[in-house]
Amino acid sequence: MKLWEDFLRPVVTLVVICVVTSALLAYTNGVTAPIIEENTIRIANETRTALLPEAEGAFTEVEVDVENVTEAYAADNGAGYVISAAAKGYGGDVPVMVAFSADGEIVAVKFLDNDETPGLGQKVKDAAFQDQFAGRAASEMTLSDIDGLSGATFSTNGALNGVNAAIKAYQTITGEG
Repeated sequence: MKLWEDFLRPVVTLVVICVVTSALLAYTNGVTAPIIEENTIRIANETRTALLPEAEGAFTEVEVDVENVTEAYAADNGAGYVISAAAKGYGGDVPVMVAFSADGEIVAVKFLDNDETPGLGQKVKDAAFQDQFAGRAASEMTLSDIDGLSGATFSTNGALNGVNAAIKAYQTITGEG
């Protein structure tokens, strides 16, 4: 038995491969992480602007401590607020952005990418489901207030709980709750 040929050479080869691969992955992550973060911020800003166009794209982050709320932004011109929340659905969290006018009305709702069941829970992203929230007052809703998704009770509950968390954050920010 040759120590180098039978044992050390394969071990050294694997260690070198692992070190080189790890270094390449670290370098790739270092290069792409800022680009990914910049794109994520850009997309979030574009979504906020699309939901509340009266804000003219100028928002300031507002601190709010409400369960399931991930971030809240106030329009710099006083047009309203856009609040992001996420609540547990069937396949994980169901993230949502809710735009509120300055007078306490839901302007628009957009459910974001999620891991809900394709063909069922993913229907929270359909316009027919999202649009039913627009025009409603910023007050808590129940399942009887909306048209749920047939066969997707957990996803519907997650979506509604996310919207209600955003409503609670709006009420907290404005002092209406």
